[in-house]
Amino acid sequence: MGSLNKMNFITRLSAFCLRKSKMQQRHQSSRRPSAPLGSRILTDPSEVFEHNMWDHMQWSQEEEENAKEKVAENSLVKVQWEDQDKYEREASRYWNEFYKTHKNNFFKDRNWLFLEFPEILPEKGRERLKTEERSAELTKINSTNRFSYKNEMFEGGEKYLKKSYEDGSTSVQGDVYNKTQAKSLTDNPQGKNYGGEFHWLESFPGSDATFRILEVGCGAGNSVFPILKVLCNTPGTFLYCCDFASGAVELVKSHSSYNSAWCSAFVHDVCDDALPYPFPDEILDVILLVFVLSTIHPDRMQGVVNRLAKLLKPGGMLLFRDYGRYDTAQLRFKKGRCLSENFYVRGDGTRVYFFTKDEVWNMFSLAGLTEVQNLVDRRLQVNRKKKVKMQRVWIQSKFQKPLLLSPNNSAETIKRRP
Repeated sequence: MGSLNKMNFITRLSAFCLRKSKMQQRHQSSRRPSAPLGSRILTDPSEVFEHNMWDHMQWSQEEEENAKEKVAENSLVKVQWEDQDKYEREASRYWNEFYKTHKNNFFKDRNWLFLEFPEILPEKGRERLKTEERSAELTKINSTNRFSYKNEMFEGGEKYLKKSYEDGSTSVQGDVYNKTQAKSLTDNPQGKNYGGEFHWLESFPGSDATFRILEVGCGAGNSVFPILKVLCNTPGTFLYCCDFASGAVELVKSHSSYNSAWCSAFVHDVCDDALPYPFPDEILDVILLVFVLSTIHPDRMQGVVNRLAKLLKPGGMLLFRDYGRYDTAQLRFKKGRCLSENFYVRGDGTRVYFFTKDEVWNMFSLAGLTEVQNLVDRRLQVNRKKKVKMQRVWIQSKFQKPLLLSPNNSAETIKRRP
């Protein structure tokens, strides 16, 4: 009997070790490498449900035609003009209701930001982050080899995959200063308004920083707090974040990780050119525009991009990620939800636009920025439990403000792409 128990124990131990080995491989493979847009390629269709996401998917002509047909069909019936006007005028109300309902539980923290956008950090910060990641990975491997592998490591890998895409995402933006708020901002000790021109004194939030970031449309802070976690160990850096939903900004400010020494969150409507920012133009090193521009009416997008470009210092970078044309989210809209071409309203009153990379290039180029990266990110997202496949399409771009704006690079001379 004792011999049988011993054999059973050895069998169970062997099975446990094998499971841990597989889990370790799976956990390690769940981290997308630093190469743009990942490198998990589906080469064998029979393995499609082995992972939650596959990168660099190529669409067949038939798939593209089917997507076009679905969009043409769901665009036939447009929302009535009076309702369209209501969604535009009351955009902040719909987003405030969204955050009142979901608080900070709807979106996952965007820990993938540093993989796709290392420019968020100054050079020294990037190097330190790489060192810490390598050290953390070695610690995990050594821990596993000592049979102290914990289940949360595997769970963390699964969660990481979920964080590396935006499912139903719109973090959004812009934000509303009413006229009273704008007046109080210009009258405060940080600056004075003379003849409509904003003059800055030496002190303003982040004035002592040497590297400054602005996230537009911060929502409940799903980008803010992963960034702050790194910035707190990076001297000389400062993060601004804004949203036109006052409820979203309150969620950020009330978070336990919010620290005014490293971050300034404020309410702002990026569509209103007359509203001042709490800092001067041309001081930002990075602007983060992630799933924000798609929530703004297409007629107002160019003005928003033009204004943001003025905030960048020469050499500064604008980092963009948003919905792409024929994403699953676009194909799922029913008739009667279309506002205009490729622009829709959801059931909760929030809106979304689906871009092409040429549209993105045109907007940022007309604002005087230079393309560094402009990619269509096509992925296959799968629900392994339900055996459902979804074609996701996003646009990911990086545009830089030239050190010197030459006549050949001015907005007037830039030709639109077809």
